[in-house]
Amino acid sequence: MRETEAASRMRTLDLAYIALFAVLMAACAWVSVPVPKPLVPFTMQTFAVFAAMLCLGGQRGLLSVVVYLLLGAVGVPVFSGFRGGLDALLGTTGGYILGFVGLALAYWITVRLLGDALWAKILGCVLGLVVCYAFGTVWFLRVYAATVGPIGWMAALGWCVFPFLLPDAVKLGMAVVLAGRIGKYLR
Repeated sequence: MRETEAASRMRTLDLAYIALFAVLMAACAWVSVPVPKPLVPFTMQTFAVFAAMLCLGGQRGLLSVVVYLLLGAVGVPVFSGFRGGLDALLGTTGGYILGFVGLALAYWITVRLLGDALWAKILGCVLGLVVCYAFGTVWFLRVYAATVGPIGWMAALGWCVFPFLLPDAVKLGMAVVLAGRIGKYLR
C-alpha cells in the first residue's frame, strides 16, 4: 500500500513539475523585445525550454513542452505578444515554437546515449537548438514564400537565426546555473 502511495505521489509531483515548467515557458514568452514582422521576436522561451530539460530531464521536459504547445494551440495566450491559437503556430515564426519539440527530443536522445554528465546535457541542449533552428528556418522559408514571396536561405538565417546565437548561448548558461541550483530538488 505504501509503495502505491509513493508511486502515486511521485506521478502527481511529476505532473506538477511539468505544469510548472509549461507555465514558466509561457511567462518567458511574454518577456519579449518586439521586432518588426516577419522577424522572430526576442523572448526568454528558449531559456525556459533549456531549464525544463536540464531540471526535469528529457521525458518530463518534453512533456512540459508538449503541454505548453497544446495550451497555445487551443487558444491560451502563452506565446510572445500574448498570442495563442493555431494561427500563431502556423504563421511564419511558428516553426521555431514547434521546433521546441525537436529540441527536447534531441536533448533526451543525447542524454540517453551519452549519460547525464553536465557536458552531455549541454551538448544535448546545443544539438536540440540546432534542430529547432533548422526546423524553424525551413518552416519560415516555406510559409514566408507562400504568404509574401520567396527569400533566400541567408536572408532567413539573418532574420531568424544569426541574431539569436549569442542570446541563446547566454540563456543556456543561465539555465545551467538554474539547474545547478534547483535541479537536485526536482529529481
